[in-house]
Amino acid sequence: MTININTTTKPTWCPGCFNYQTLAGIKSALTKSVKKKEDIAIVTGIGCFPKIFDYLNLNGINTLHGRVPPTCLGIKIGNPNLTVLGFSGDGDAYAEGIEHTIHAARYNSDFKYIVSNNQVFALTVGQPTPTTELGFTDKTTPLGVKTQPINPIKLMLASGASFVARVSADTKQVEYVMDEALKHKGFAFIEILQPCITFHPDLEYKNKIYSLEKNKHNKTDFNEAWKRAEEFDYNTAKKIPIGIFYQVTKPVFEEQFPQLMELKKKKIGWKNIGR
Repeated sequence: MTININTTTKPTWCPGCFNYQTLAGIKSALTKSVKKKEDIAIVTGIGCFPKIFDYLNLNGINTLHGRVPPTCLGIKIGNPNLTVLGFSGDGDAYAEGIEHTIHAARYNSDFKYIVSNNQVFALTVGQPTPTTELGFTDKTTPLGVKTQPINPIKLMLASGASFVARVSADTKQVEYVMDEALKHKGFAFIEILQPCITFHPDLEYKNKIYSLEKNKHNKTDFNEAWKRAEEFDYNTAKKIPIGIFYQVTKPVFEEQFPQLMELKKKKIGWKNIGR
């Protein structure tokens, strides 16, 4: 029996937005993997993609801009039995929230962090984010972006994340990587490359992507993951790898504390937090 996580709220994303495909992939993965809604909690920040909070009928918190990872960590500490998912955009995760994103990877708390990257602050009409490419212009940067974009995949690898992946905003790709992330024990980072059709369109990016899995990439090899991560620097690129860059087993934050392991033994759900 699958759970129903649909809501009656009408999405306010732009017609044709890739968020619709991403939402479909996430819903498909969750309905296959989660048996009871009480066993899952979601956290969202501020931005176009984090509006997913309104379209998933799940318990959770729509938190402040940039504060998704510490809120996820707080929920896991409060109840380590919950499956916890965080949803951010690139402005949310890498501008206001970059320090929290780094420490989430370092701690290896057992939650999943999904970041939609369209390389602009789309909700506030297209200002550049830390991943915006050199030369990008908008009303706030008429002379073009002059600072190099960060590479989130390299950032997560360097910060110690135990699961690092990237997909394009394709329903099947999102579903596959979400399935794998939900099975992973520890912090899982998923970047979704998702051009904004209004403020940052890229009609060619799908012609540049290739599958790491089909190219027999060794996801346990850090150096190989780093090499693949450098193939796309968030400026121009001839090829963009997608799939799981890196996945290894590391000590999980919650399992290093006997108090939290006692909570885990009780197998409590969302409704019993604090009791």
